[in-house]
Amino acid sequence: MASIYYHATLLLFCFINLSFSELVQQQPLVLKYHNGPLLKGKITVNVIWYGKFTPIQRSIILDFINSLNSDKSTLPSTSSWWKTTEKYQRGSSTLVVGKQILLENYPLGKFLKNPHLPALASKFNGVNSINIILTAKDVAVEGFCMRCGTHGSTRVGRGPIRGTYIWVGNSEAQCPGQCAWPFHQPIYGPQTPPLVAPNGDVGVDGMIINLATLLANTVTNPFNNGYFQGPAKAPLEAVSACTGMFGSGSYPGYPGNLLVEKSTGASYNANGVNGRKFLLPAMWDPQTSACKTPV
Repeated sequence: MASIYYHATLLLFCFINLSFSELVQQQPLVLKYHNGPLLKGKITVNVIWYGKFTPIQRSIILDFINSLNSDKSTLPSTSSWWKTTEKYQRGSSTLVVGKQILLENYPLGKFLKNPHLPALASKFNGVNSINIILTAKDVAVEGFCMRCGTHGSTRVGRGPIRGTYIWVGNSEAQCPGQCAWPFHQPIYGPQTPPLVAPNGDVGVDGMIINLATLLANTVTNPFNNGYFQGPAKAPLEAVSACTGMFGSGSYPGYPGNLLVEKSTGASYNANGVNGRKFLLPAMWDPQTSACKTPV
């Protein structure tokens, strides 16, 4: 199981002395391919809404997923960002929204432990699918805030075939400084003003960043033997290797040069379907061995 972790000590180290890091030439970032299967072709994305989400919140997230393979959006587009995953061998990964379940009555309570996540994901079975569990802002999850989301796999039936799942939580009421940055001030480092969220919802726009991260990580490293750097139990993956980078000129504590919507002042770097705008993280490009930002 791979997660998006935010370690306080690492963040502090990054913020302490940027000038020193500028003097030391960084080694190229290389995600090694470990010869395992990747998720390619048509991939069904099922969504489990755990807790209460408004219809607008659900539409923002579904529009994001539908934007990943749409060529109708203005550049820079969400789909052009997603096309970087095609460079991870064997062609494209086309995501198609499948079934949805609304669990607004909190059947497992408002505190979920780690075993609850694969149990919820198993509500859908299928090969070449990703089951996404999204938890509402009043749902606590074991390890939440130390991690903003995670991805893993479950067995389909009794055979060797495995399905994949993702969990992402709404951090608006729990830890926006960790999981909704740069739409909220960070807990550590320079206290620069937060950016205006492109869809007007700090929690959900933060979820988009983490969901984008985990979708890319999942298709390029679904079973812990795909593309990653470091130990398999704590890997740097396609997007988690590029944490905190959203636009050109980014550095720790500064998301980079972004586009700004004149009417709202919202910051974004990718256009989507239905006029949506999103802020998407950088993704490692296998052809250049560098983190690639949308703008």
